[in-house]
Amino acid sequence: MAQALFLVLAILVTVVAHEHGESSKWQEQQAEIMAHAVQAYEQNGPVELHQYLSQTRDSRRIWAYLLNGDGREVSGYELPRWAQSVAKGTRPVPREYWQRFTPSPFRRHVVQGGSGKQYIFVAMLPPGPFGPEGIPGLGILIAIISSGLVCYLLARYLTSPISRLRQATRRLAEGDLSARAGGGGELGRGDEISGLVHDFDVMAERLEQSVNAQSRLLHDISHELRSPLARLNVALALARQRTGPAAHSTLDRIELEAERLNELIGDLLTIARLENGKDVSHESQVHLAPLIEGITDDADFEAQSRKCRVETHIEQDCVVLGHENLLRSAIENVVRNAARYTAEGTTVSVRLSLEGSPSPQAVIQVSDLGPGVPEESLDKVFRPFYRIDDARGRGTGGVGLGLAITDRAVRLHNGSVKAANRPEGGLQIEIRIPCLSPVVEPKPLVEAPAR
Repeated sequence: MAQALFLVLAILVTVVAHEHGESSKWQEQQAEIMAHAVQAYEQNGPVELHQYLSQTRDSRRIWAYLLNGDGREVSGYELPRWAQSVAKGTRPVPREYWQRFTPSPFRRHVVQGGSGKQYIFVAMLPPGPFGPEGIPGLGILIAIISSGLVCYLLARYLTSPISRLRQATRRLAEGDLSARAGGGGELGRGDEISGLVHDFDVMAERLEQSVNAQSRLLHDISHELRSPLARLNVALALARQRTGPAAHSTLDRIELEAERLNELIGDLLTIARLENGKDVSHESQVHLAPLIEGITDDADFEAQSRKCRVETHIEQDCVVLGHENLLRSAIENVVRNAARYTAEGTTVSVRLSLEGSPSPQAVIQVSDLGPGVPEESLDKVFRPFYRIDDARGRGTGGVGLGLAITDRAVRLHNGSVKAANRPEGGLQIEIRIPCLSPVVEPKPLVEAPAR
């Protein structure tokens, strides 16, 4: 690329220098022809001037005419139309439209002879590659094309790594830790842009290694905690058999904390699997309507202890290609979270609808009438272990992993999830997942009348 740029620049400089040299040469020739024409006319008359101008046409291919102060041609030549226009100080109308944008080949000069008389010298430069009138400008045209090509190649050369850097940055921001900006040709450039691309790739590689190491550590620790937890449950069962009723309340508390620890370990393992994308290896067609109805029925039964209800509004069933257990976990976490935080005696609404064409999306909206979430925390509630306040987490027993699991499960299905406060109060979480096609209920068969 660099060699091509230097070659085009060299051609451009050569063409411009040649054009400049040609222009200077014609200026010198015009001055010489004007001086000889006036001298030939004043010393030897029209015949000598006529012969000199004829020689100039044959040898130098310059059409020139000399007019006296009255505007009459003094060599005996008949003035063509272009010469008449030039003598009056106007440029002749070009034969072609594009010739209006090229340098004029016509020249007009007022010159004073040795006798003190003034003459008008009119000339047309030699024919060029653009027509019989010899309009020059090939060099300028080549210079324009060459400069445009240089600018284009230079812009591509400079912006190509920047464009790849932007694309890699976007992929990295979307969670693709394998994104790299290097194209293999920046190491030989040795400029600041190549250094920036190299530093970005090094940063992305270290970030990927760090995240993978963290994910492996999380998975390993969660897995190793299962063994002592199982032994704890066995010891707890033995303790119940060997102790009296007085110790049951303490053992119940230990059992409750053990169950919470077991759920936490399960959530951690789920997060680790979702980060590695291991839960979507076996995909199948999932009908969301019966899946959501089963989730809301269980949530409604549990919410009755707080005099709350969970209602389902199915506008249309949707078929999603994905992992049924993973989708159930994602939706169930949102519904149970809404039933946990909605005000006592209120109703949680779960709505399923279909939007978009020709790429339909299943839209699941879960709305509650709870305290809502501060605006600055709406995007943070989907982070692992994020809680708005510790008192709220202790009161509900949550550790901030439910919505994090939902977010990763939905993104693995190429969907999106967002939270927003409702104007009438409460929180609404909306899940969007691409569907295969809307489900159309079959029409009942109509028996044909008997003949």
